Amino acid sequence: MNKEILNKYLNNICSDEEFEEIVRWIKLQSRSKEGRSWSFEQWKKFVPELKETEKKKYNTLLDKIHHEINLRNNKGKRERFFQLSVYEWLRNAAAILFIPLLIVFFYFHSDYKFEKHEFSEVKIDTVEIIAPIGSRAVLQLSDGTEVNLNYGSKIRYPRNFIGDTREITLSGEGYFNVAHDSDKPFIVKTKKMNVIALGTEFNVMAYPDEDLVSSTLVEGKVMIEKMIQCGKIETIGVMVPGQHLTCNLKTGKIKSSKGNIDKYLAWKDDKLVFDNEPITGVVKKLSRKFNVDIELADDVKKYTYTVTFENDPLYLILDLMTQITPIKYTIFPRNKQKDGTYSKQKIRIEKQE
Repeated sequence: MNKEILNKYLNNICSDEEFEEIVRWIKLQSRSKEGRSWSFEQWKKFVPELKETEKKKYNTLLDKIHHEINLRNNKGKRERFFQLSVYEWLRNAAAILFIPLLIVFFYFHSDYKFEKHEFSEVKIDTVEIIAPIGSRAVLQLSDGTEVNLNYGSKIRYPRNFIGDTREITLSGEGYFNVAHDSDKPFIVKTKKMNVIALGTEFNVMAYPDEDLVSSTLVEGKVMIEKMIQCGKIETIGVMVPGQHLTCNLKTGKIKSSKGNIDKYLAWKDDKLVFDNEPITGVVKKLSRKFNVDIELADDVKKYTYTVTFENDPLYLILDLMTQITPIKYTIFPRNKQKDGTYSKQKIRIEKQE
């Protein structure tokens, strides 16, 4: 096989006979030392002509691939070679129709093999969105589902749903308005509980630093699954609109209530609704919303609050808490760190004397 035939193949203009010649060469001659060396050199040199629209499309894709590769940087000379070679190859040949055959060929027959585990970890079809502490986020998935992420939450999902289900992974709290698809259930996975729906609106809370995972159903129906030992799944039941369900990850106990669910959903409208909420729960939500560390003295943990805040600054909320209960708070100055940034704001709440 010569260079001309290979270039015609890479540009998707080879004839059936030329394609068969390439396949025969791969089967019979590619394993030789000369074949491996020659093919690798052609691989590095190949530069196809791309249309402007193709350049924009594949440059976007390659930026994402390069980002993933950079995340795995500084792992040794072998991995650095992988980053440079793969990026150059993809930049040159990403628009080619028959690229999977060449990838398989170079992976299995080249002396310049990649590390298999590194290659498999580059998931170019996976998207991760993070709403940092102090921020919320709204996004739309490829199926039309709308997701609201609460403060300090993270969601991971495929760019395009493939297969019989639409699966996403949630850490934190999210409100889902799911696009209906009777053939593909929508599954929200958390560390110990799965919520399965077809087309509905519901809320899921599963912060990694809390022992409670909860789901609140607004419309439609959802099925709840609980993760048990040895990777097994246990079906808890089906929720109905207006129902709120909580699972305690430590005890395994399930609690369900039906009625006013507004307080569980108010966060997406930038409201804080507390209904006989312990102060421990109040400060957790304040910490996430305002990106602060709040420390509680033991003698104030018995207090509870029933109040609604809407777009109020933190100091007004703290002032109101001091009027409702006999507490006081101290705000400590932020310290400048070695890298020039400042530490997170710290607040201590204790009982008034």
